[in-house]
Amino acid sequence: MTHVVTAGCVDVLDRACLAVCPVDCIYEGARSMYINPQECIDCGACQPACPNEAIFYEEDVPAELTAFVGVNESFFAAPLPGRDEPLGTPRSSRKLGPVGVDHPHVAQL
Repeated sequence: MTHVVTAGCVDVLDRACLAVCPVDCIYEGARSMYINPQECIDCGACQPACPNEAIFYEEDVPAELTAFVGVNESFFAAPLPGRDEPLGTPRSSRKLGPVGVDHPHVAQL
């Protein structure tokens, strides 16, 4: 299991979660943040840091936001718009920097 960024982050990008993540697994898209499920260690530090309550433990994501579980997974597993390869597991959002695009689900919101 992992933590998931949901709709409350879209167009907010507060970035407080980045400051507290001990493994640097939260990545910045154009309109939202994304947690890499392969890198997340489920410490939960990001959840209370989020001022918009947009981060949930995967099993606790409200029913109306469950699409964001797949959104966070496929942000890393499938090629994003304008890219030929998926992001995969870069192992450092700080080194990678802002990705500049979003998962199509977020881009349509």
